[in-house]
Amino acid sequence: MAMNGLSFLNGSGTSAAKIRSLNWEKTELGPPSGWPDSLKTIVSMMLSSKFPKALVWGKSMTMIYNDAFAPILGNKPEPMARPFKDVWAEVWNEIGPLAEKAYAGESIYIENFPLTINRHGYEEDCYFTFCYSPIYDETGRICGMMDTVMETTETVMVQRQVSAVNAELRHRMGNLVAMVSALAGQTFRGEEAMAERLSVFQDRLKSLGEAQAMLTAEDHPEATIKELVDSIVGSRMTARDRIAVDGPVVALKGRKALSLSLALNELFTNSIKYGALSSETGRINIQWALRDAQFSFRWSESGGPIVAKPTRQGFGTKLIERFVAAHFEGNARIDYRPEGVEYQIVSNSANLDF
Repeated sequence: MAMNGLSFLNGSGTSAAKIRSLNWEKTELGPPSGWPDSLKTIVSMMLSSKFPKALVWGKSMTMIYNDAFAPILGNKPEPMARPFKDVWAEVWNEIGPLAEKAYAGESIYIENFPLTINRHGYEEDCYFTFCYSPIYDETGRICGMMDTVMETTETVMVQRQVSAVNAELRHRMGNLVAMVSALAGQTFRGEEAMAERLSVFQDRLKSLGEAQAMLTAEDHPEATIKELVDSIVGSRMTARDRIAVDGPVVALKGRKALSLSLALNELFTNSIKYGALSSETGRINIQWALRDAQFSFRWSESGGPIVAKPTRQGFGTKLIERFVAAHFEGNARIDYRPEGVEYQIVSNSANLDF
């Protein structure tokens, strides 16, 4: 066998060279040439992997790692062949119990685990997604574990920055909505003929602000249709028991969520004033579906006063037809049926940007 039984270390790489050059006599493992075949095979496979891995072997938890794992170690005193516990002494209280579970036969998987480590001569807060997998020898006895890990510090930091920006954006959006609403109130004050229009404008503004707040919530860059419906119905709790909602989880982003929120506000407002919800017997059925690459949304009113088509098309109608159709890249249509208003959106599901 080449290299006195070290053929499994023939591969290139810094870690393989370290294993060949180190004096293993004082370790539990002994010289690499005498390692069991199971250990040699595992080490060979680990060294050829491009994913950060560290093998922890034996009762002393001797550590062997590959080149991809080296950046995680930083400038720590030579970790190769040292006990895993000594290498990570500063965080052993956190990871020690997890390693013990792996040695007891339990596989461990944790995402974005926070650790304060010292690898460059100073403490730093880091995050890791890792898996501890028990390793068995030829007899079925647990003889070690494989630490497969990916540092996620940069990802977590970016997510925190995005969350902070979104929180500030929500705050500023709330202030902007309040300011615009106040300015409108001052502008139209004393104009009785404008009072109703002001109320409609403020409702639209509030709906837009609520939808925007959902879209900028932490880890929530989208809003489901159910959430949009609930946000509109929430301020009209007395009508909730007369509103049936049914549909799969469909998440909308950006302009689609904002336009549907405005359309829902318009439909609810009109229903309360003139439609099904203006009558104690009126009901609303809201349904949406995804079938055969097609998305459909349907708002249907019944049990209210007889509906007559408006003599002129107001801004609200233009909003829920043209505005929504453009953003959904499909068709949006309102039908003033005598038995109740019906509103439909039809679009190719590919346009929803799932």
